[in-house]
Amino acid sequence: MRTAQFTEPAPSGAAHWSVGDITVHRVDEVPLPPATGPWLLPAATPGVVAEHDWLRPDFADPDGVLYLDSHSFALVVDGLRVLVDTGIGNGKTRANPAWHKLRTDYLARLADIGFTPENVDLVILTHLHTDHVGWNTREVDGAWVPTFPGARYLTSRAEYEFWAAYDMDEARRGMFRDSVVPVEEAGLLDLVDVPAEGIEVADGLRLLPAPGHTPGQIAVEVSSAGARALVTGDAVHHPVQLARPEIGSCVDIDPVQAEATRRALLARLADTGALVLGTHFPAPTAGRVVAEGDGYRLAAAVRAGG
Repeated sequence: MRTAQFTEPAPSGAAHWSVGDITVHRVDEVPLPPATGPWLLPAATPGVVAEHDWLRPDFADPDGVLYLDSHSFALVVDGLRVLVDTGIGNGKTRANPAWHKLRTDYLARLADIGFTPENVDLVILTHLHTDHVGWNTREVDGAWVPTFPGARYLTSRAEYEFWAAYDMDEARRGMFRDSVVPVEEAGLLDLVDVPAEGIEVADGLRLLPAPGHTPGQIAVEVSSAGARALVTGDAVHHPVQLARPEIGSCVDIDPVQAEATRRALLARLADTGALVLGTHFPAPTAGRVVAEGDGYRLAAAVRAGG
């Protein structure tokens, strides 16, 4: 298998990686505040971080506080412009102060890589959490409308059906009203049955079941010319979970299943040369999973050109 390559340009540019003949771009939305790590991954204490030197300086600060980001991945595959997850979104009423009424230049960053609201063909939603569906819609004349009106929005049927039957609090109901329902009402939402072996939705683009964080969560596998990459969704929030796969998120719906999924995905990637692309990993965001002791570490991807 070829080793995926990457380019991480100056901060003004967009990080991107080559997976065979496919280029995957990171589309930045916003860094998450320092308090996110202790809340989201409470077992990832500074002491745990200190046990794994490779986590610093890229993935944690000198005091062991985790860095986390909100971003999307964008790629062209089989002639389709594809966006994986859509972040938090602008101007939305959110219970989390860090997500409330954002004003970012996310759409301008998409445009910088040739993706516009009009030319995106496919939006893949790994799961239906607030920070993964926000740019599904944008506000126009006081109404929330699909941001990408020519796209199909795809998620797993199990994910949608779980939330349809769930007794949601008002904050989550509000998120569905402004970020999911308008897409559904526009006839743009596609629900896919994702079997254990995964399902190919385009040439070189496969959805894999990744349950636990949510019951119907999916990961996204990209393959081309013998190279392979995996977008994790929230099966892995942060590289510390490579070192300690038992560390789970406080919002995992089924923590036991979430750990089993995380271990299975990491084992699938370990020592293969495949690229892992973390949905919330800060820069450098991607790397190779290398077995180390009872866990793994994230090794830097090979830079494009050598």
